[in-house]
Amino acid sequence: MTQDPSASSLRVLRAASLAVPVVVMPSLLAIPGLRTRLAPRMAGWGSSSSIGLTFDDGPDPKSTPFILDELARSASTATFFVLGRNLESNAALVRRIVDEGHELAVHGWTHRPHVLMSISTVLAEIRQTATLIEDITGTQARWFRPPYGAVSWGDLVADRVTAMRMVLWTTWGQDWKRRATGDSVMESLSRGGISGGSTVLLHDSDCTSALDSWRATLAALPLLTRRAQDLGLPLRKLNDHLGGRLDSTSSGTLGNT
Repeated sequence: MTQDPSASSLRVLRAASLAVPVVVMPSLLAIPGLRTRLAPRMAGWGSSSSIGLTFDDGPDPKSTPFILDELARSASTATFFVLGRNLESNAALVRRIVDEGHELAVHGWTHRPHVLMSISTVLAEIRQTATLIEDITGTQARWFRPPYGAVSWGDLVADRVTAMRMVLWTTWGQDWKRRATGDSVMESLSRGGISGGSTVLLHDSDCTSALDSWRATLAALPLLTRRAQDLGLPLRKLNDHLGGRLDSTSSGTLGNT
């Protein structure tokens, strides 16, 4: 029997329409404005009564202690998204982070983009890092963030099948750049928006960025603290900033797709 060409074409179009979200959705999450609409919790929007403060790429013995000292001076707390490869050799520093009221989260085992890995490898790296965090500190990671914020399907799966939730950011300081300064970091954060509910991304290590770029981060922290104080808002770790939203739809609108 001769097949109806129009029916065959319709089936192809339907299949293509279903495939598009599978290919495109992780890419859409790389666009801050879109990810805020599609997945506000995943983007980092939290309590309007605080600002979330996060650091990536540590722990680093040459820089993280200075960041911790500055946070102690301002009585701020933060979430440190750590690389698994950095943990064992810095166990005392890892414990200090937790002992001083901050929390640890997963940034992967290495800093290799998750979009270059299989789903199973992404899951394995996230779980391996989370296990080591618990072995060293006795605490369980609640959050993870892929390197570069490049969301892969492995990350979306991990957000569903692990006890952790993926959180990106609403504004970043671009503090990894070679010519970054405290003022330039604040200018970048301000462009992204510093307000109640926002989540800030900074770096406590230069292991994946320009040498000594962490010094710009350190210089920016008092400026960020002053801005937050002017707004009447504390800088808080994600457990306090997002905590009540953990059990809501894990990825905002995305959770229904």
